[in-house]
Amino acid sequence: MEPTAAAQLPVVDHRVTGRGASGGPAPLPGPAPLPSPRGRRGAAQQSRAPARCGPSQGRRAPCPDRALSPPPFTRAGAPKPRETSTSEQELKDMLRELVIYVIFLIDLCILAFGMVSIDMYHLNTVMSHLFMEPTEGEDGFGSIRTKADFWKFVEGPLLDGLYWDKWYNNTTLTLQNYSHIYYENLLLGVAQVRQVKVRNNTCSIYPYFHSFLDDCYSEYHYQAEDRSDDALRNESEWKYTPATSLSPWYLGTMGLYGSGGYLFTLPKSKQESMEKLASLKQNNWLTRGTRVVFIDFSTYNANLNLFCIVKLVVEFPATGGAFTSIHIYSVKLLRYITRYDYFLASCEIIFCLFIITFIIQEAIKIVKLKREYFRSGWSWLDLMLLMVSILAITFNIYSTVEVSLLMEELLSDANVYPDFYFLTFWQVLYNNMIAVNIFFAWIKVLKYVRFNKTMEQLSSTLSRCAKDIIGFAIMFFIVFFAYAQFGYLVFGSQVEEFSTFQKCIFTQFRIVLGDFDFEHTEAANRILGPIYFITFVFFVFFVLLNMFLAIINDTYSEVKADYEVMPSHKLPIRDLFRHSCDTVLTKLKMKKPEEDTQPAAEKSER
Repeated sequence: MEPTAAAQLPVVDHRVTGRGASGGPAPLPGPAPLPSPRGRRGAAQQSRAPARCGPSQGRRAPCPDRALSPPPFTRAGAPKPRETSTSEQELKDMLRELVIYVIFLIDLCILAFGMVSIDMYHLNTVMSHLFMEPTEGEDGFGSIRTKADFWKFVEGPLLDGLYWDKWYNNTTLTLQNYSHIYYENLLLGVAQVRQVKVRNNTCSIYPYFHSFLDDCYSEYHYQAEDRSDDALRNESEWKYTPATSLSPWYLGTMGLYGSGGYLFTLPKSKQESMEKLASLKQNNWLTRGTRVVFIDFSTYNANLNLFCIVKLVVEFPATGGAFTSIHIYSVKLLRYITRYDYFLASCEIIFCLFIITFIIQEAIKIVKLKREYFRSGWSWLDLMLLMVSILAITFNIYSTVEVSLLMEELLSDANVYPDFYFLTFWQVLYNNMIAVNIFFAWIKVLKYVRFNKTMEQLSSTLSRCAKDIIGFAIMFFIVFFAYAQFGYLVFGSQVEEFSTFQKCIFTQFRIVLGDFDFEHTEAANRILGPIYFITFVFFVFFVLLNMFLAIINDTYSEVKADYEVMPSHKLPIRDLFRHSCDTVLTKLKMKKPEEDTQPAAEKSER
């Protein structure tokens, strides 16, 4: 006679509880130790299999194995105590880290926004208007097209903008040895003018033209730079001055220029400056080999504690003509003067302490997890944030030390040019590092909100469609770069937006966003211009971009459908916040403690 099902069942340890909403785990014989979570999941999957209960059992008829197992839920809709405790503890740890990180983020934002102000923009604007938009009857800096225009500018608007020796009613100012631009910005030292030249015969002339051309000056590159001195003149403007080791190079429109060259400084007097410029013009200081001229000067506004470093650049390419550009940097080199500055200094110290703490935490994680640590994208983001923070701290310390060492030296002689451009370069680099740092810091906030259902669906959508997006990106950029090369070759010599391959790429992105100039494209080529424009808009805008949106939309629909049928064991964040707030208010005696209405049976099970 077959033994009954009840007689075949072994003794079950009731400490093992199932997972999921549909059934408990398979019973384990004997007083076995508590299985791992992975084992419990496997047991739960076996308990949900219909073969365990037999084909004749319905929904209400309990399975014999389940009859001896504790119920998976303590009450309707409530997860198991152990699952709730684990999820709640994990969520509490995450919220604790989030609170600490928010404090760090607030400190970083104070530092970032404490470095800039609207006054910097206003100072840059008025300085730009002074030289780009001079008084009526004079041409500004942007109107320079030839070497003759350059001399006209430096003898007129440049000297008028640098030397403010009279008040608006033509009364002479008391400080005659110093110029105050706009009556508020002290001109530090004197202005400096520097040119970079190339040697003659630095390019090849076709044999047919040897009888017509004797001289040939190539485009600027380091090997072709002219470093010879004029033996008949001893002034500095006729002698080559080599670059210092720490001076940064300048990346212009036509090339990358070194920091050496032929230079001179303007005297303190406006009349003497006019005489010197007239002499240089008469003796042909600018030659056919001149490729770029730099005009540098610095000012200090005591009202705002801001240094303004101005660089006017005129490039004379091998094609002839001239191209101008102006660079104005308003920086705060003297950083610790007011009480707010010392408050920012305390925030900098707190920032350094945070970075040291984060470094220790990440080092502990690397030692504990080893290779597993580098498999997480959030770990790489943490490392990137730490690296950028360390660079920002290094730049800040270096800039502060250099300013304290060089400030007195630069201002010791009022008749020389104080080169604040070097200090400004490092200060701007520090500001850029802080900007990159705060960008990664805000991105990291997404790590702490992944318990939110919407954010979890978003991250799941991006991770699930990553392979499809990579495949689409390959196809997209093949078509995109094909059109970019087509536009560069067809329109590059006539349309500015297609004059370089890099500009072609940005121009096509602007076309995708709806910003385009069809008239110039059509004028450059009346046949290929419209064909290029129509086919690009059709294939890239209407076809490829809609394919991209379809990939993300379909994946998001799949993820959303999966989350609707997937049981969730995570405690909602709002419930934890509500519970934490109630606990704090109860401890502060601002709220009465809630009565425990939980059944005694449930307490015994917990």
